[in-house]
Amino acid sequence: MSWITAFPDDDLAEGEMKTFDGGPQPILICRVGGQIYAVQDTCTHDTWSLADGFLDGDVVECSLHFAKFCVKTGKVKALPACVALKTFPAKSDAGFILVDC
Repeated sequence: MSWITAFPDDDLAEGEMKTFDGGPQPILICRVGGQIYAVQDTCTHDTWSLADGFLDGDVVECSLHFAKFCVKTGKVKALPACVALKTFPAKSDAGFILVDC
């Protein structure tokens, strides 16, 4: 694994999401239920940043056409998307959020 430091742990509160652009592609990082989750930031239905959308529990909704995805698994939760999001290992360690991308 090649862990990359995304940002300080304090920059991501419970129930929030934030984009990390320091890897090979934009990654959406979320804190849900005290856990850190990371998925691709680009909606699989139409090229649009999910960070512009809404996080409700563990589901992110794209603000363009309202596709929904589970941030824990990447699975599609609502059409028009049909392809799951890519997920990435993520964790909080020593005051920073790290992603393996």
